[in-house]
Amino acid sequence: MQSTENTSAKIAEYLLDIRAINLKPDEPYTWTSGWKSPIYSDNRLSLSFPHVRQYIKEQLGELIKNRFPSAEAVVGVATAGIAPGVLAADYLQLPFGYVRSEAKKHGMGKQIEGDIKPGQRIVIVEDLVSTGKSSIQALHSLREAGCEVLGMVSIFTYGFDAATQAFVEANCPYYSLCDYNQLIATAVSKGIVQADQLEVLSTWRNAPETWGR
Repeated sequence: MQSTENTSAKIAEYLLDIRAINLKPDEPYTWTSGWKSPIYSDNRLSLSFPHVRQYIKEQLGELIKNRFPSAEAVVGVATAGIAPGVLAADYLQLPFGYVRSEAKKHGMGKQIEGDIKPGQRIVIVEDLVSTGKSSIQALHSLREAGCEVLGMVSIFTYGFDAATQAFVEANCPYYSLCDYNQLIATAVSKGIVQADQLEVLSTWRNAPETWGR
C-alpha cells in the first residue's frame, strides 16, 4: 500500500480530474441543507471510471485491513456509501450489508439489510463525511442491533470540527482516504485554484454554516 500522504494526493487528483469534486469559490453552490459552499462533491461519479473505481476499492480495502484487522463485515450507509462499501467488502472478501436512515415502511420493515448479525465486528463505509450526522445515525442503528462497530472509513471528508467532535463523542475511530486540506493543495498544484482564492476556501472551511450569508 502507498503511504497515506501519497494515497490522499492520488485520490484528490482523481476526484478533481473526473470532476467528482468541483470548486467554484466565486460562484458558490447551495447544498440541500441550505448552506452556501465553494465546493460540491459527488463521489458516485468515480464508479463510472474503472481505473478510479479500482484504486478506491484497493485503498479502502487496505485502510480497513490495516486499521481494523479484526473486522468481520462491512456495512455501507445508504445510499451513497453502498457502492464503495461493496467494493471494499469484495476486496477483503467479507460479508456486506447496508443501513438506511430509517426502517422500511413496508415488507420486512428492515433498517439494516444483509446477513449482519448481533455481535459481529463491523466497519462502516461512507463515500463522503460532512457534518457526520448520517454517519453517527448509522452507527447508533448498528449498535442498537447488537453489532460491535469498530470504526468508520470514507473516501473523502471536509474535516469539519463538528464531525470530528461527533466521532469522538460516539467513541468511533474514523479514517478517510482524502480530506479537504489535501484536496485544496492538489487543486492549487494543478492550477484549478488560484492563490487569491485560498482565503475564501479557508474561511468557508472554518465556518461553513454561516459562510456566504
